[in-house]
Amino acid sequence: MKRFVVIMLLIISICPVCFAVQDFKKIDLNEAINIATKNNIDLEISKMGIDIAKNNIKIANRLQNPNFDTFYNFGKAGKGNPQQLGISETFEVAKRSVRKKLAKSNLELTKDNVKYVEFNLKMDVRKAYTELMAAKSVLNCLEEQQKLLEELLHVAEKRVEYGAAPEMEAIQAKIALNQLITQVNTARVNVKTEIFEFNKLLNPKDDVKVTFDSKDEIFNSFGEYLDIKTPDLKIELPSFDDIAEKTLDRRFDIIIAKQELDVAQKNLIVIARQRIPDIAIQGGYGYQNKSQSEVGSFLHGGYVGASIVNLPLFYNYTPEIKNAKMEIEQSRLKLTATYNKARNDLKSAYEKFVNTQLNLNYYNDKLLKDSDELMQISKRSYEVGKSNLTSLIVMEQSYKSIVVGYTYALADYYSCWIDFLREINVEEFKVNEESI
Repeated sequence: MKRFVVIMLLIISICPVCFAVQDFKKIDLNEAINIATKNNIDLEISKMGIDIAKNNIKIANRLQNPNFDTFYNFGKAGKGNPQQLGISETFEVAKRSVRKKLAKSNLELTKDNVKYVEFNLKMDVRKAYTELMAAKSVLNCLEEQQKLLEELLHVAEKRVEYGAAPEMEAIQAKIALNQLITQVNTARVNVKTEIFEFNKLLNPKDDVKVTFDSKDEIFNSFGEYLDIKTPDLKIELPSFDDIAEKTLDRRFDIIIAKQELDVAQKNLIVIARQRIPDIAIQGGYGYQNKSQSEVGSFLHGGYVGASIVNLPLFYNYTPEIKNAKMEIEQSRLKLTATYNKARNDLKSAYEKFVNTQLNLNYYNDKLLKDSDELMQISKRSYEVGKSNLTSLIVMEQSYKSIVVGYTYALADYYSCWIDFLREINVEEFKVNEESI
């Protein structure tokens, strides 16, 4: 299946006319987030749960429907006994209020889950957009290297033509160029794959025939990309313990775990209240026909009665209460586990970001500038015949690896920053203002 997808993507990259039937629409990151939060089908499904939870509050607060009763005697059985028409109503004792509180707690849990889904969707869109930009940036780097090798091949062919170099150099340059072309084709497929992944995340209910693409083509200068406010490369993050202390309690997964514990506690109260009997009240109109009256005249009047129902004699809800208590213990353990996992996840995201920051600084301070200057010197040296093609191709491949490596390092920097924001549950974090 994977091989089939790769083949199809290669066909698309080779034959863009076949792919042109799909309508492409370029959007920036903010537009992508707006589309996802307003039209994403999965998010809309989650939001429906809020209305369901609100209706469940009304259900929990319901009153029992009344019963209409009739009692009619025939023949001698009715002699001296009244005929009755009336209504009976069962009143729950100490049940409706706690049931309503449980439903409200479930509503809050649903709202927290929707917020969590929406927040994760925003972070996923940011990451997908970043990965699409990274794929485009790698493709751009390789295409620039392809142009360079095409120029080198042209120079090599001229030198061979003038007898200044052996024919082997032209063949060697052509092999290096063809090898790079395969890498360029793979990079193009990767771009299209990331476009599909990006669209899968947006998943809008409208514009189903539109394929969304990033408006940005490649990474811009550092700090001017994607409306993602990353910290300056030279700024150190606050200590992990400081960040953890200020952020863990507001993580959505921990808030949800706490709310699940509240739901479990309220559920125990609801179940325990089932042991309390309810009260049924009856009332209505009674009468005796003249023929059935002992005094020989029509008699009539009212009646009222009461009874205690649902006495917990044969079944007292013990298994349900035991289960509810175990569910509370499960929720407590889950809250503890969520805290532990959240701290580990935050620590991992923190360390990864710090490491990518170090890598990117190393590229900026040590590798990029020196390798670019050395590449230009090597190219000029070959053009005037002071060095051979093999040395230049080795230098070109080294330079390509550095440039592509820097692109991946920059992509990792943004990606790890998004993961860090996800772990502290904020969409923006300014280190210098300590807006944790």
